[in-house]
Amino acid sequence: MVSPASATGMAPYAQVKHYLKGRLAAGDWPPGVLMPSEAELVARFGVSRMTVNRALRELQSEGLIDRVQGVGTFAAQLHKVSSTLTLRDLHDEIAERGHRHEARVIAQEEVAATDGLAGQLGLPPGAPVFHTLIVHLENGVPLQCEDRYVNPASAPDYLAQDFTRTTPTHYLFEATALWRAQYAIEASRPTREEARLLGIATSEPCLIIVRRTFSVDSAITIARLVHPGTRYGIEGQFTP
Repeated sequence: MVSPASATGMAPYAQVKHYLKGRLAAGDWPPGVLMPSEAELVARFGVSRMTVNRALRELQSEGLIDRVQGVGTFAAQLHKVSSTLTLRDLHDEIAERGHRHEARVIAQEEVAATDGLAGQLGLPPGAPVFHTLIVHLENGVPLQCEDRYVNPASAPDYLAQDFTRTTPTHYLFEATALWRAQYAIEASRPTREEARLLGIATSEPCLIIVRRTFSVDSAITIARLVHPGTRYGIEGQFTP
């Protein structure tokens, strides 16, 4: 049985990829769930194992599936980004260093979306949005000022959470069907409020990340993450 994608003139491997990607987008295979085997896909599409393997390799390179030799193919944790950057919970980063994470919640409220914010979240101007302003500390030292706005339709219980016990990032990983993310990273100075909350001078360079995440059909959140340049860095690795 061949997917309807065959009518579009797609190459055989692209038909398989299109089918699997569509099912993943629809949430038919939640993260960690075993997906159809290569043999099942060969039978379904009437193609070679090599064709199926190419489709799976491309989905794996995009971070959408995990393949375990001798076990099978699994839907990936969709907070993974297909670049070398990964969405990470700051609490986990700090814990991995053997240090203590603490969060100070400065604001946790419902506000009306400004025109610019409404456009970023795909909402009409003036629509209600959820807002949190949190300072994250590592061993008592401010490490990040997190200014976040959340689409209420994506996470209706967001404001009910205790963000001194869990982070917004961790909660949104668990509560939403994260599909993709956008980053903008720059070195700049903090605002006066950010400098005050971080306990630094307004002239101190900071690493600023603006991150927007999406489900399949709508924006979930936009966050401005400000880190003192002397206290934070981004690390990664690349293997050709």
